[in-house]
Amino acid sequence: MTRASAALETSGRRAGASEPDVVRADPRFRALLSDADWAALPPPVRRRFSKRLADGNTAIYVGEIRETWMSRTGWLLAQAVRVIGGPLPTATDAGVPSVVTVTEDMATGGQIWTRLYARRRGFPQVIHSSKRFAGPTGLEEYVGFGVGMTLRLRVEAHALCFRSDGYFLELGRRRIRLPAWASPGALCVTHEELGHGRFVFRLEVTHPRLGPLIRQWGVFTEATP
Repeated sequence: MTRASAALETSGRRAGASEPDVVRADPRFRALLSDADWAALPPPVRRRFSKRLADGNTAIYVGEIRETWMSRTGWLLAQAVRVIGGPLPTATDAGVPSVVTVTEDMATGGQIWTRLYARRRGFPQVIHSSKRFAGPTGLEEYVGFGVGMTLRLRVEAHALCFRSDGYFLELGRRRIRLPAWASPGALCVTHEELGHGRFVFRLEVTHPRLGPLIRQWGVFTEATP
């Protein structure tokens, strides 16, 4: 048994002591947190991040983007990274519908996240990324064209936070870690429970010298509970 599989099995047993089957179905996110941090999360958050989406099944979340803000540099960054698939919001529309889907990646065992943002004009923007349970922190996110970032999972003020821990470029079997000066800054995605089946999705990109570049948040509910 590998260290990773042992950790998952152990975390599954710990979660199973006090949580229903639906929560311990997928212990992979649970395995990245301490017992205290996991217990600090509201039960609806634990359930959402313990749902095993096997065989290509999909969870769907619908909601509304309440705010998208960009500095001038943030706007330029969002346009520039279109060449690798456009992983950042490119418009500042607010009060527009949004749909997020999470699908099991049958090729890697990770999860494919697809975000659709409606716009006041033109077609919606669609963003794809793939979360994989791998790498030095146990979690990575790929956005395409070999570009990805390692993530650290944290619990802050009862919210689940995904914080970037470095960016990399894959060229075949070779991985190059990007220096800090070549990165867009620190990225943080937060999942915060509101109650009554609703939660806040929050995205923030902050550069160490230029300060906040992009800030976006929206309110969502699960369409497939």
